[in-house]
Amino acid sequence: MRILFVGDVFGSAGRRIVKAHLHHVLETNSVDLVVVNAENAAGGFGVTPSLAEEFFHLGAHVLTTGNHIWDKREIIEWMQSAPSGSHEPARRLLRPANYAPGTPGHGVYEGHLPNGVAYAVINLQGRVFMASSDDPFRKADEILETLRAKVILVDFHAEATSEKVALGWYLDGRVTAVLGTHTHVPTADARILPNGTAFQTDVGMSGPYDSVIGVEVEQVLDRFLRGMPAKFEAARGNPKMCAALIECDPESGRAQSIRHFMLGE
Repeated sequence: MRILFVGDVFGSAGRRIVKAHLHHVLETNSVDLVVVNAENAAGGFGVTPSLAEEFFHLGAHVLTTGNHIWDKREIIEWMQSAPSGSHEPARRLLRPANYAPGTPGHGVYEGHLPNGVAYAVINLQGRVFMASSDDPFRKADEILETLRAKVILVDFHAEATSEKVALGWYLDGRVTAVLGTHTHVPTADARILPNGTAFQTDVGMSGPYDSVIGVEVEQVLDRFLRGMPAKFEAARGNPKMCAALIECDPESGRAQSIRHFMLGE
């Protein structure tokens, strides 16, 4: 079984490059399950219902997010429109599972592929240098006790490298993959941990690389040099799609390989 995970889609440039490459990647690699982090898809800040629908139309089974999930307020009502247990598109857009109880939406999705294989996607957010949230380690324990699927992918949206690596080791052998998002810079450590979990500290941004992690260079430089507040805008130059391709045993959920790639125009 093959799983494709697409890193943080940033702005129109990110959407464009994903749309340009996704179909070919899926066909060439016989991908079974597609997960996309879409939290920066709307101008670099948040995602809208229409953009979420667009990703599902392109072939995504599940969308994950992170700390920008509420930046577009219309997404809140849309996420609340799908009850637990449904398979509607709104139910397949996740927010971090370790947000406070009562927060709109859901942090876990369980589904079945056309071939009958059960899978689960868990979305978690880190606590180091991030806004306050519940403990992602204990939340993962809590969620795993409820899942029947063996194929389990975790998107860990976190700032600190150490926290991402620690969660990878913590979940090694209990999930198929732990993949980091949020920092937008792809790391060169994609590997299979000793007990069969695929891991990468950060898959990297699918978006404009002539930028500062997606934002126009001059705007960020002005913030660093003068410290003046300004509205950040998504850059557009040199877009690339970053993704991880994982092969696993559908019966045990153990990962067999992980390959990272970056595709440009």
